[in-house]
Amino acid sequence: MAVPYNHREVETKWQKIWDDEKAFKTSDDYSKPKYYALVEFPYPSGQGLHVGHPRPYTALDIVARKRRMQGYNVLYPMGWDAFGLPTENYAIKNHIHPKIVTKNNVERFKGQLHSLGYSFDWDREINTTDPAYYKWTQWIFLKLFKAGLAYKTEMPINWCTSCKVGLANEEVVNGVCERCGSEVVRKVKSQWMLKITEYAEKLIEGLDTVDYIERVKVSQKNWIGKSQGAEVDFALTGREDKLRVYTTRPDTLFGATYMVLSPEHPLIDKYRDEIENWEEVAAYREMAARKSDFERTELSKEKTGVQIKGLSATNPVNQKEIPVWISDYVLMTYGTGAIMAVPAHDERDWEFAKKFDLPIVEVVSGSSVSVQEAVYSDVASGILVNSGFLDGLSVAEAKEKMISFLEEKKIGRRKTNYKLRDWVFSRQRYWGEPIPIVYCEKCGYVPLDESELPLELPEVESYMPTDNGESPLAAMADWVNTTCPCCKGQAKRETDTMPQWAGSSWYYLRYTDPHNNQALASKEALDYWLPVDWYNGGMEHTTLHLLYSRFWHRFLYDQKVVPCPEPYQKRTSHGMILGSNGEKMSKSRGNVVNPDDIVRDYGADTLRTYEMFIGAFDLSAIWSEDGVKGCRRFLERVWKLQELLTEGDGYSPELETKMHQTIKKVSSDFESLKYNTAIAAMMSLINDMYKRNAVTRGEYKTLLTLLNPVAPHITEELWQTAGYEGRIYQTVWPSYDESKTVESTIEVGVQVNGKMRTTITIPREEAKEAVIEKAKEALGDRLTGTVVKEIYVPGRIVNIVVK
Repeated sequence: MAVPYNHREVETKWQKIWDDEKAFKTSDDYSKPKYYALVEFPYPSGQGLHVGHPRPYTALDIVARKRRMQGYNVLYPMGWDAFGLPTENYAIKNHIHPKIVTKNNVERFKGQLHSLGYSFDWDREINTTDPAYYKWTQWIFLKLFKAGLAYKTEMPINWCTSCKVGLANEEVVNGVCERCGSEVVRKVKSQWMLKITEYAEKLIEGLDTVDYIERVKVSQKNWIGKSQGAEVDFALTGREDKLRVYTTRPDTLFGATYMVLSPEHPLIDKYRDEIENWEEVAAYREMAARKSDFERTELSKEKTGVQIKGLSATNPVNQKEIPVWISDYVLMTYGTGAIMAVPAHDERDWEFAKKFDLPIVEVVSGSSVSVQEAVYSDVASGILVNSGFLDGLSVAEAKEKMISFLEEKKIGRRKTNYKLRDWVFSRQRYWGEPIPIVYCEKCGYVPLDESELPLELPEVESYMPTDNGESPLAAMADWVNTTCPCCKGQAKRETDTMPQWAGSSWYYLRYTDPHNNQALASKEALDYWLPVDWYNGGMEHTTLHLLYSRFWHRFLYDQKVVPCPEPYQKRTSHGMILGSNGEKMSKSRGNVVNPDDIVRDYGADTLRTYEMFIGAFDLSAIWSEDGVKGCRRFLERVWKLQELLTEGDGYSPELETKMHQTIKKVSSDFESLKYNTAIAAMMSLINDMYKRNAVTRGEYKTLLTLLNPVAPHITEELWQTAGYEGRIYQTVWPSYDESKTVESTIEVGVQVNGKMRTTITIPREEAKEAVIEKAKEALGDRLTGTVVKEIYVPGRIVNIVVK
């Protein structure tokens, strides 16, 4: 009888052995084939790990362990994305320095990850708040600045009234701060920006060269928002100025019956004295300033606006005078801040026109309902009507003809546009990377010399956010006042800090050579390890984090710092683990599961197995305590198999086919994120082993090797107990013989007059005469009457027809 399975003893023992042996240390031997597996490094919060974290970590740990067994030099690293608002907010609330909060949180997270037995190379651990790390974040910023891709400008920003910090559009969700849930208002601030728009086309093109799941590619392309169309100039009636609009549908110009300006459009202020209803316009602008871009562009919201009385425009194709309005659904940051409205064929324009009783003119035919009754927006194809020289043309033909007309008359031109905006990079907070720039009255914005990096965060008495929108660093006169690197005159340091996105945009590069003081990583390390072979992370990060890091990487490629244009060759995403009530886990819902409790009560291997068995990896899954218990029972069955061990290094005849099938299935499923079906295949194999009541040493060895990436502790212990050579993590991944995955015998149905009567088991290649003879024998007394026909569909069915 085997001793009972004690997961605590087993897991503590093997975690110590792996640490002592540096079992998963990445080799610096660049002659071996490499494999770089990467998971998104976590933000070390005070709450510690939740059960969602182990899902992606275990999935890629399986891949990393399997690759080591296949002879690869594997880089599977871990670190900490530790700057940012949550830590600072916690520090402010509890009067503890963010540095101490971060240190405590990292220790907690690291202990939890260690208890789960991940094969991370902890010698390569990084932390974005370490000056030796953020020295190179600052270095990259200086490269961007010198290339003209980092600049400072006055602009309206999203301002969180609670965090007292500027937010990127992406950080505002439903009009509130995604971090704290407080109201977000518009505020004009001088902000550092990164010119990601310069890379829009390269970021789209790069997606054709990588293996990303389709919905990730789609989310990237949608955010960049490339469109083809034309810029058109509408003359302001009786004035020299023109209103320039960008439209993807120049073919519908004859249907433009009014124009709409963004409330921030500069021409509104220019003609202030000529606007007859200025007070009404000004009040509307004030109201719009309190809304986020998301609220302003939400499709379902009720349309609001004010006509600008005293201004009108002329439609350039039919010379008709049309009114000019302002409305908050037009953004100054997209296109030109002005639109031509074609209400017959655009839903928002139609709703606006209906509300304010504006003309609706059909210019593309095809709707069975009048455009006065319902918008006809499905006009990708159709025939032009009411459109002068375009009448009778298809939409595609009309677009080309209209663009030619506009260019010929010099009132418009072909234009490619992008929805992507430049990246708001400043944060008016303490806990972030200092921006290595000084401002000199004589020289303007001047970069620090690279030899002065890292520019470290100074120790401060107070890191409270300020009401005036300045960073807490602005109050530190000794730190702020400095000399200009150019003219050596008096200058002031930049007091805004970088956003949390900065450190996470290049961290995968540092893992390749984390202790290098001369460069962010050596050329040899970057040439060997890049690109990342497989990157897995949350679906919520497949737009922005991915876009930002791809932008930085592509820039570094253009600067000849990295050897390849794309950072990640493969990107996958995992589904969320929901509470047992089917809702997202949160403290307020009382449905949070602490992984520490599962590890304590059932073991790390049980947690790892359950999270891989819970369902399709890319879909959300509901947590089930019964499911956890089921996986624990499975591991106990694996443990007790040692009692059935028999001699023999090969596979028994009864299980040979099943062994080869299971190796093939598990090997394939681990590569395609089908961990649940891989585990099911191993469960099925164990059932067959128990049915046979014996397992050879060869079968047992293969089973333990296949299961090891999922449940590494229990399999190492059983490997050692069985007396196999070395460690399981150093063994070779099992291979299979394709010819032996095919069953040598098959089951065939036997029918009489088309009705199923029994089944027979026959050799796969059995001759027809022998199969029919066996079918008759199996039927015995049930076969009566005269046989008139014998039919055999090979491998499927025997049908005997009788009178």
